[in-house]
Amino acid sequence: MLSAAVAGGVFASPPPASILAAILCLHGAGASGVLLIVKNYTGDRLNFGLAAEQARNHGVDVEMVVVADDCAFTCPSKAGKRGLCGTILIHKLAGALADEGCSLVHIVAKVTEVLQGIGTLGVSLSPCSVPGCRPSFELPPGDMELGLGIHGEPGVRRSKVATADEVVSAMIDHMTNAASQSCLHLQTGDVLVVCVNNLGALSRLEMAVVTRAAILCLENRGMVVARVMAGSFMTSLEMAGMSLTLMRANPEILKLFDAKTSAPAWPNLSGGCASGRSYLTAPTPMSTGGPQDVLLEGPQSPVMRKVLERVCSTLLEYQEELNALDRASGDGDCGNTHAQAAKAIQVWLQSHVVPGCPGQLLSALAGLVQEKMGGSSGALYSLFLTAASGHLTGGRSHAAAWANAVHAGMQAMRRYGGADLGDRTMLDALCPAVDELMKANSTPPGGGMAALKAAAQRAADGAESTRSLAAKAGRASYIAAERLTLPDPGAKAVAAILSAVVEALEEP
Repeated sequence: MLSAAVAGGVFASPPPASILAAILCLHGAGASGVLLIVKNYTGDRLNFGLAAEQARNHGVDVEMVVVADDCAFTCPSKAGKRGLCGTILIHKLAGALADEGCSLVHIVAKVTEVLQGIGTLGVSLSPCSVPGCRPSFELPPGDMELGLGIHGEPGVRRSKVATADEVVSAMIDHMTNAASQSCLHLQTGDVLVVCVNNLGALSRLEMAVVTRAAILCLENRGMVVARVMAGSFMTSLEMAGMSLTLMRANPEILKLFDAKTSAPAWPNLSGGCASGRSYLTAPTPMSTGGPQDVLLEGPQSPVMRKVLERVCSTLLEYQEELNALDRASGDGDCGNTHAQAAKAIQVWLQSHVVPGCPGQLLSALAGLVQEKMGGSSGALYSLFLTAASGHLTGGRSHAAAWANAVHAGMQAMRRYGGADLGDRTMLDALCPAVDELMKANSTPPGGGMAALKAAAQRAADGAESTRSLAAKAGRASYIAAERLTLPDPGAKAVAAILSAVVEALEEP
């Protein structure tokens, strides 16, 4: 079914380097092209997109299909619909098409067409917990959450627990609501493939009851249920819930769905030969194309080391606070991802000199956070540092050069991340700070520190202002606005970083 799968941390997208290694492994084993099947989350789009661009530079024919099958939101935000369990159906169909020898262009066109007829909705009786952390949201006993995501995000509507028949009927009503922009359009006589997906903690008995309810409800509405699969296909740790995926089908789609596969967990596997060719080979040796690891100290090295050490210690101190803020708007791991980056930098500092060239330092840090931080934050920080590093070459470190560098980094985050000022993201702290720093271009010599302190204050004010902003991008955009009463964790992290920089520079 799949020739390769690349895993990230819990609820985080994998780093681009891992994705690129998988692509090059397949290419080296003889694949004529590589299709990346990506769920619609910012971190996944960024990291897989970056790896795809890097792979094309290596001469690999790469295409990417983004799955967005969530029917929860009647009016999706700028971030669009999330990718949920419909993704595994695309895995199956694309794999079968590849096994038939279809071209990459044909496979992309076909699965893109099929995606228009796939919809998914989840419901749960409990939240989940990232290992070592508190539950992702609070759900009183006797309540259930409709429209939740696979990363522990709360849903769009809460109600009292009902019977399986009532719950499934409400789910299908929501999915097929013609007034919703996320509507899955179904009509009498439509042939369907149905997937009932265990989100983690339902028993086989409960899954069987829900599956029966789904079949009866759809057939009573005049649909033809051609295929049914029930099991744990896309889980959310220990969440006690399930999602329902419906896919409009025709004879061609059913033929692809029924095609033999060697995937061990695929239902109704009849055994026999593997589908497609084997790519279980070692990755092809490759050059990372990253900065040379020849770092020379300079006059500014001790200062930059002190700043990095203070930033790292600050992020570690803020870990649980950022997690708590993120639990209200996402999956509760914002503090963890920033702590991962901080620990990786601390380890790096123990065995590396801090280069005298600021651009070289930022380039090295970009590679480090890309590899170690994970998620959309890792990709965004890496983009920021990569773009900024090009403006600090040749040892330039005056205030205007730093201002231009952070401005370039901010623009890269806006360009590739799809968010902007006012969207309730880290940019709401970063953009005002950058505006303040740009004043350094006209600041008299020696006035850079005053500009930096003012920028840190603007960042803190910007982060605090996110309390009253409606989320228009990122995972928080899937949460009802009335639940977002705390500051955005990404913005708070940016403010904390800038504050740490100021504190380190002010120390004697």
